[in-house]
Amino acid sequence: MARAATLPVLNGESGLSHYLAEIRKFPMLEPQEEYMLAKRWREHDDRDAAHKLVTSHLRLVAKIAMGYRGYGLPISEVVSEGNVGLMQAVKRFEPEKGFRLATYAMWWIKASIQEYILRSWSLVKMGTTANQKKLFFNLRKAKSKISALEEGDMNDDQVKLIAKRLGVTERDVIDMNRRLGGDASLNAPIRDDGEPGEWQDWLVDNSPNQEAIMAENEEFDHRRSALNGAMGVLNSRERRIFEARRLAEEPMTLEDLAAEFGVSRERVRQIEVRAFEKVQSAVKSSIARQEAQTHADAAA
Repeated sequence: MARAATLPVLNGESGLSHYLAEIRKFPMLEPQEEYMLAKRWREHDDRDAAHKLVTSHLRLVAKIAMGYRGYGLPISEVVSEGNVGLMQAVKRFEPEKGFRLATYAMWWIKASIQEYILRSWSLVKMGTTANQKKLFFNLRKAKSKISALEEGDMNDDQVKLIAKRLGVTERDVIDMNRRLGGDASLNAPIRDDGEPGEWQDWLVDNSPNQEAIMAENEEFDHRRSALNGAMGVLNSRERRIFEARRLAEEPMTLEDLAAEFGVSRERVRQIEVRAFEKVQSAVKSSIARQEAQTHADAAA
């Protein structure tokens, strides 16, 4: 949006406390005020109204972004991606639906952050295994269903139950749980200068609704289409080897593929590497185009 340039900027981990202090200066909105601002933006293209809607929810973005600190990615980038998702949510928000902007926006914020994380993990290797993606999005939910809410490793019975429910290996469950273990506690203080307040104070109603489900589905379709489109750059042999080695839940061995195509193991390896590089380049180009469009839409 046009006023996005006036938003506070987070400069690295060291600037987190200052950034949080800055965004706390923006007032939270009462339901009626939020409704009227959303109407002004939607019906009259009132940029000041849109700006107030965005700034009043920067704390929500920060709270969600803090939940992804365990991935080794710059918090400033995670927050920035979340803010893009927030602006997309504000642009699409329909106040007549009867729910609060925070409930709707959190799906767009999470979608934007998750897209960035999966992209940063290794682009196409987001297809590392379907199981890893399944765990990435569903492990917390699965843990909550069996009341495995404590920090640290789960016990053997909990691991076995989740592995069975999600159709993944116990090793995958353990590894992903440890990776996600870096998430910030909701009871952690918002600021490190003694100012009262915890992250859980900013929790919003997570009850799903049709708009939220639609947003989540759109996010999955967006990620899937980027990979599927990139696969079109491969010839039939490259695609077969790439899928068998990189995307299959149980990758084929070089020996088996060498026998299938009547070539050496080294030749199969070379084709695999070349195919990965071609798809990676295509995915980068696709994502760059999508991001350019997203930022153009947000600035419109």
